[in-house]
Amino acid sequence: MTEEKAAPAVPGEQGSRNLVMRVVAALVLAPVAIALAYVGGIAWSLLVTLAAIGLFVEWLMITGLVRELRVVAPGIVVLLLVGLCLMVGRSEAALVVLVVGAVALALISGTRRNWATAGLIYAGAAEIAAILVRHDPAKGFAALMFVLLVVWVTDIGGYFAGRSIGGPKLWVRVSPKKTWAGAIGSFVASLLVAGGFAAFEIGTTGPLLLLGAALSVVSQLGDLFESAVKRRFGVKDSSHIIPGHGGLLDRLDGFVAAVIVAAIFGFLRGGADGVGRGLMVW
Repeated sequence: MTEEKAAPAVPGEQGSRNLVMRVVAALVLAPVAIALAYVGGIAWSLLVTLAAIGLFVEWLMITGLVRELRVVAPGIVVLLLVGLCLMVGRSEAALVVLVVGAVALALISGTRRNWATAGLIYAGAAEIAAILVRHDPAKGFAALMFVLLVVWVTDIGGYFAGRSIGGPKLWVRVSPKKTWAGAIGSFVASLLVAGGFAAFEIGTTGPLLLLGAALSVVSQLGDLFESAVKRRFGVKDSSHIIPGHGGLLDRLDGFVAAVIVAAIFGFLRGGADGVGRGLMVW
């Protein structure tokens, strides 16, 4: 008797299973992130520091440097020190540690120093930005939730608009599945979030709409940037740590770009201790 082979999975069924896994993972991870963001302080800083280390390691996995102990170990130490500086309120020291660490890593990384250093700066900048945005006791949580929600709805709006409408591709060479319909859906979803914050009087309507629109575009560019890096090295997912989502880089690429831009803008308006106010108070 010949053994029956399992029928190949139907593409639609694979897409449905992937969507279910994405939803389940989001329902588990999102409340944890929101709860720790609400608590703030050391709890949020620890989560962000661990996430930054994960981003750095996955970057090294993509670029083929993860087996280089002389790259991995110093990078992790630098990110831990950056997190420690931020936990004790020394943002300027955190920036100095990151810059000095990046220079030192470049000197010891050999021929792949550009990719190693870029990964450390990418993870470290996201770490500093995410902690500084939340640091403001008055508006930090609101500012962080604004960035998170804009990034989340940008991802969700793009996913559903792209799948339901389809149409011309956004940038086939970098990300074959992304469409202009998805990009527009993402943009509209971010405006709804900004409008919701304004409706609850958590900021002024006009500035929030502009900020939400800008962060949505930046988030999409961050997604495309990570896709370009993966395509450069022939990698599909940064890892498989999150069911349905791939790795931390796959999940946080848009947030990394958005929170860095948000932190810079908030810093220019409110200083290191008032990044949240700089974003939300007009």
